[in-house]
Amino acid sequence: MTQVIFYHNAPERVEASCALLMESFTQGKAMTVFIPDPERAEFMDRILWLNPPVGFLPHCSVDSPLAEETPVLFAGQVKSLLNPLCARRVFNLAEETPDDVIRAFAQFSSLIEVIGPDPSERERARERVRCYKAAGFSVKYIDLAGERKNS
Repeated sequence: MTQVIFYHNAPERVEASCALLMESFTQGKAMTVFIPDPERAEFMDRILWLNPPVGFLPHCSVDSPLAEETPVLFAGQVKSLLNPLCARRVFNLAEETPDDVIRAFAQFSSLIEVIGPDPSERERARERVRCYKAAGFSVKYIDLAGERKNS
C-alpha cells in the first residue's frame, strides 16, 4: 500500500520540496519527482543546481541517458512514472491528480506532498487527500511548523 505523507505549512512549496529531496539524498534514498508544470520544473532544476552552495543535488529527467545513475528523477508526464528507473518514492508537485495519476502512484511505496500556505493550494491538497484515501492509500500529516498528526 502506498503511504502518503503530506508536509503542510511550507513557506514555499518548491523550495521546501528541494530541502526534503536533499535530506532524502543524504540518507541514500533515490526519489522521483512528478512535476508536469515546465516552469515549476525549471525553477526546481535551478534550485537543485545551486543548493547546497558548495555542491548540487544530482537530478535529471527520467528519460535522460543519465537516469540510471541519477538519484533524483523528474517525470513530467504520467507515462514517465511507469518507467522502471523511477524510485520507489515519489514527490507529487502537480496541482491536480486525475485517476490515471493516482493509479500510477499506486506503484510507489511512498508519495510525498508539500503544501504551502496559499488557501487555494490547501483546498486542492484536501481534494487530493480525499482521492488518495478513496484509492486505499494511508495518509500521514507532518506540520512543518512543528505538529505531527496521523490518519
